[in-house]
Amino acid sequence: MEAFKTLIMILNGFAGLAIILLVLMQHGKGADAGASFASGSGSAQGVFGSAGSGNFLSRSTYIVAAVFFASCLALTYIYSHSGKHKLDFSNVQQSSQTKTQPAGSDSSGEVKK
Repeated sequence: MEAFKTLIMILNGFAGLAIILLVLMQHGKGADAGASFASGSGSAQGVFGSAGSGNFLSRSTYIVAAVFFASCLALTYIYSHSGKHKLDFSNVQQSSQTKTQPAGSDSSGEVKK
């Protein structure tokens, strides 16, 4: 089971790094809109882009994001169902309580008028 946990953690780390790299390699949608206005095409297709299939980088970002999400859920499930990673507050010592004074009182405890 430990090897499976380690494998999922490594997969999660690589997927996280891959998402960061894929997002940084893509250009923003604003760059396309600015280039369309500068060229003077004027058509709605040229300004807003086609609603067709995405390019390779956007599709691979979706796939890697799904792998990252699934590995996060798998790690959450594994660690929530293992017995040794639960919080145990049975041996917590409580400190002594100090006296609290009501609002509007001075150090002797008398209430000011």
